[in-house]
Amino acid sequence: MEKEKSVLEAAECTEKEVVSKNFIEQEIEKDLAEGVYNHVQTRFPPEPNGYLHIGHAKSILLNYGLAQKYGGKFNLRFDDTNPTKEKTEFVESIINDVKWLGADFEDRLFFASNYFEKMYECAVLLIKKGKAFVCDLSADQIREYRGDFTTPGRESPYRNRSVEENLQLFEEMKEGKYRDGEKVLRAKIDMASPNINMRDPVIYRVAHMSHHNTGDAWCIYPMYDFAHPIEDAIEHITHSICTLEFEDHRPLYDWVVRECEFENPPRQIEFAKLYLTNVVTGKRYIKKLVEDGIVDGWDDPRLVSIAALRRRGYTPESIRMFVDMVGVSKANSSVDYAMLEYCIREDLKLKKARMMAVLDPVKLVIDNYPEGQTELLEIPNNLENPELGSRMVPFGKEVYIEREDFMEEPPRKYFRMFPGNEVRLMGAYYVTCTGFEKDADGNITVVHGTYDPATRGGASERKVKGTIHWVACGTAKQVECRLYENIVDEEKGKLNADGTLNLNPNSLTVLKNCYVEPELGAAEAGESFQFVRNGFFCADSHDSSKGAPVFNRIVSLKSSFKIQK
Repeated sequence: MEKEKSVLEAAECTEKEVVSKNFIEQEIEKDLAEGVYNHVQTRFPPEPNGYLHIGHAKSILLNYGLAQKYGGKFNLRFDDTNPTKEKTEFVESIINDVKWLGADFEDRLFFASNYFEKMYECAVLLIKKGKAFVCDLSADQIREYRGDFTTPGRESPYRNRSVEENLQLFEEMKEGKYRDGEKVLRAKIDMASPNINMRDPVIYRVAHMSHHNTGDAWCIYPMYDFAHPIEDAIEHITHSICTLEFEDHRPLYDWVVRECEFENPPRQIEFAKLYLTNVVTGKRYIKKLVEDGIVDGWDDPRLVSIAALRRRGYTPESIRMFVDMVGVSKANSSVDYAMLEYCIREDLKLKKARMMAVLDPVKLVIDNYPEGQTELLEIPNNLENPELGSRMVPFGKEVYIEREDFMEEPPRKYFRMFPGNEVRLMGAYYVTCTGFEKDADGNITVVHGTYDPATRGGASERKVKGTIHWVACGTAKQVECRLYENIVDEEKGKLNADGTLNLNPNSLTVLKNCYVEPELGAAEAGESFQFVRNGFFCADSHDSSKGAPVFNRIVSLKSSFKIQK
C-alpha cells in the first residue's frame, strides 16, 4: 500500500506541475521576443566517464525537444576535460544511447578537447587582463584559504604576481616543467564573495596523462567550470540547460564568457534532476558492482543505465513517455520506478503478440486425446489489437502447463486445475483433471486429464471459471528465462549504515527449463513479446544466438501505478 500511495502521489505531483512544466520554454520565448537571440541552439554535454542513465535521458530529450520546438539545432558534445576517468568505450556507448533515444544531432558531434587551443588562448587573455594568476598552493591549502559559508576566504600569497610572471609560469606549465599539483592557474575574482565558487577558482591544472582524443599533446587541462561555458560559446549555444546543482555555478559561467569576451554569450537555465526511487545511478557504485562481478557490465538489465534498459527491452517510446509524464520542474523530487514500468507496459501492450510460454513446467497428459495426433489451432496474436492477426499453434496429447496452475488440494476460489475440476486450455479445449503422479519426494511430476472434443478453440456454452496457458510438448522449444527484481532491497533502503549498497539477493532468477511456442524459438536478439500471464519479455542482445534465444523479463503484467483522472 505504501508503494502504491507513493506512486499515486508522484502522479498527482506530475499533474500539479503541468502549469510550470514549460518554464524553460517561457524563458526561451521571452529571449526570442526581446531579440536576445535570433535562433535556438541546445546541446547535451556528457562527460565520457561512464554510461548514461535514465536521468540523462531526461536531459537529452529536453534539450533535443527544445531545439525541435523552436526550429533550432541540437549538438552532442563530450566534456572530455578530465583524462583520468575517460574512455573511448564510454564515448561510443553515449553516442549509441543518444541515437537510440531519437535525439538527432546530425553532423554536430563535438569534443571539448577539440577546443583546448582556444581555451588556452582564453586563459592567456585572462592573465593579460589581470584576471588570472598562477598559484603554488597545494590543493589542501587552496581549500583552507577558500573559507566556508560563514568565513570569507583569504587571498593566496601568489595572487599579485605580475602579468609577465604569470604568462611565463603558465607557458612553463604547458611545456611540462612542473609536476602534477605543483602549480595551478586560478581566476582572480573575489575571495570575499558569499558564493564560494567565485573565490578565485582553479581553472587549469597540471596532469601528465594521455587523453583519449588528444593523446599526449597536452599536460595541462582546463577545469570543467572554465571549459564548459567556453565550449557553449564556441558552438553558439543560446540556452545552456543544466541541472540544479549548477545553479550556484551560474555566476562563474557568466563571468567566464564575459571576461573571455564572447559576443552574444549563452544563458544558463537550471531544472530539477530526475530521481528514481531505489535505483543505482552513481558511477562509483556501478563501477564497483561491475568490478565485483555482481552485475555483468554497465548494461546489466538490473541497472537503469540507458544501455541496460535497452538490453532489458525498454523502448525509446516508453522512455519518452516517462520523461513527458515526469515533466520539467525547478524543485527536486523522486519518482517511483513503477511509473517507468507503467510506461513500458503502455507502449508494448498493443504492439506485441501475446505468446504462450511455460516458465515452471509440469506435464499434462490428455489421456483420451488420439495417440500421435498433432493439430494446428488458430490463436489471435493480441485480442486488444486485431490488426496483429493470428498464428497457428501446434497442440497434442501432452502439453506443459505452469506448475502453479495445478493443486492437489486447492484453497477456496482456486479455479485452475485440481482433481475433478474442468478448465479451459487457452484457444484449445476444455480439459477435466482426472489424476496426477508424484515422485518419491512427493513432487507432482505428471497431471492427467480428459478433453471434450466439442470445445475446440476454447469455446462452449458450458461455462468454466479457469483458463490456463500451455505449450505442446512435442514441438515446444526449451529456453532460458531471466527474471529481474530491483538490485537493491526496496524495503530496507538503498544504502547500509556504512554507505555500501544494500543488495537484494533475489535480484536475478535464472530459469533454464522453460518451454515456449516453436515460433518463439526463432526470436531475434532484441525482439520482444508478451508471455501470457508472465509479463513482457525480450530476447537478450548479448546471450541470445540463432535458434537459442535467452529471454529477459522486461516487466511483469501487474502494476501498482494508477493514472489520476
